Amino acid sequence: MDAHDLDLLWAHTLHGHARAPNDPLGTPIVPTSMYHLPGDPAGSHQYGRWSNPTWDALENALTSLESAEAVIFPSGMAAVAAVFFSTLRAGDRVLLPADGYYTTRALAEKFLAPLAVRVESCATADLGRAELSGYRLVWIESPSNPMLELADIAAVTRRAHAEGALVAVDNTTASPLGQRPLALGADLVVVSDTKSVAGHSDVLLGHVATARAELAAGVRDWRKMAGAIAGPFEAWQVLRGLQTFEVRFERMCASAHTLATRLQSHPKVHAVRYPGLSDHPAHELARTQMRRSGHLLGITLANKTAAETFLSSCRLVRQSTSFGGVHSSAERRARWGDAVAEGFIRFSVGCEPIEPLWRDLENALESV
Repeated sequence: MDAHDLDLLWAHTLHGHARAPNDPLGTPIVPTSMYHLPGDPAGSHQYGRWSNPTWDALENALTSLESAEAVIFPSGMAAVAAVFFSTLRAGDRVLLPADGYYTTRALAEKFLAPLAVRVESCATADLGRAELSGYRLVWIESPSNPMLELADIAAVTRRAHAEGALVAVDNTTASPLGQRPLALGADLVVVSDTKSVAGHSDVLLGHVATARAELAAGVRDWRKMAGAIAGPFEAWQVLRGLQTFEVRFERMCASAHTLATRLQSHPKVHAVRYPGLSDHPAHELARTQMRRSGHLLGITLANKTAAETFLSSCRLVRQSTSFGGVHSSAERRARWGDAVAEGFIRFSVGCEPIEPLWRDLENALESV
């Protein structure tokens, strides 16, 4: 899908369904657990754990954006769990990124492994050389969190499919506007909409998208039976965030590229990891696979003390975990046990004006 096609798709996503005269332009929030259901059960809405009109509105928008059926969940991890538990059975093997989001691996190791699912891992950068035979599910996270490593989604998917495996891609760091895994051949895509899709750091939500009807039915059944459902207000919050998603994302990505370039030449900065920089080991892949290089930076300072001093000296940057909000945020990732340098900072670029934000970072670096 080229940029023009995506722009048309995005316009359709924002426009939504046709409205009759006097209909509200805002999507109604429908807080109900029950529906009027006389006679034999019929119709699209029968019970609150099964469906909700506000969910429908968000799923329709995400389906349009992903060009594939989207199913929402109350968090990104609930979406991950839905893929795991709807596709894997005892005796299956799953391959996970060793350097991807830690909680995905923890979920698999704590709850899948005791059910006789074999959980194995491979570094994202090595996935192109990994042996893929015998797996039921190959999980890709590209760019990975937090080190922003890349895997060739199309190439890995071709090889996995040749071996009979399904491929799921965690597209949270790139987002649906930054990368199109389903168009590259993946079977399923998972996104934590908590991040840049909703964009205001005030809601938890996630979604799974797939063009395969049987896989969509599987994750819907998991949601319905496990009760992993989003609230109507939370669905409405994400739908509202979607209306400014492209505007926010474009600014965040542009600012991230500018900051990465400037930080790269700063004497206090030991390294900058960003797919849009020519020295990123997978820069050429990023140019062909990603629509934008994203809004996350990896910044390495001398040590833990330098990183903590820098973070505490920033005036415009919030010290917090997670990412993708309108305010820039950052954290030293080694504090969570990630296999990164003690001075490594994951920096999520927000929507602040670029020059005041840069001056803030410069001043903070001077205190290191």
